[in-house]
Amino acid sequence: QLQLVESGGALVQPGGSLRLSCTASGFTLDTYAIGWFRQAPGKEREGVSCISGRGGSTNYADSVKGRFLISRDNAKNTVYLQMNSLKPEDTAVYYCRRYLSVRCGTPLIGSWGQGTQVTVSS
Repeated sequence: QLQLVESGGALVQPGGSLRLSCTASGFTLDTYAIGWFRQAPGKEREGVSCISGRGGSTNYADSVKGRFLISRDNAKNTVYLQMNSLKPEDTAVYYCRRYLSVRCGTPLIGSWGQGTQVTVSS
């Protein structure tokens, strides 16, 4: 079964850090760009970051630039999202998805998983 599984979400205080993981099963991750998305309560899902298939290209939403870092370990079939200086407005369910090719911005394929909950609160 082809799937991506998100993990690493938790309750953290403002200013804290978390690292999310997106692990693939049933396929090799390095032939696809991977994006992180999030959905806060009452809001639409939004793109957070993307990394190309071989990691040479990344992009970030303006709201997370300078605080979040996306990376990948193709040997572990996993993409990470390091989140630093977390703010209450980062509270959301975080999802990962794969794109059609090694490039970000191509159509998404597959389906949404269960995501991982990140809550930033004191």
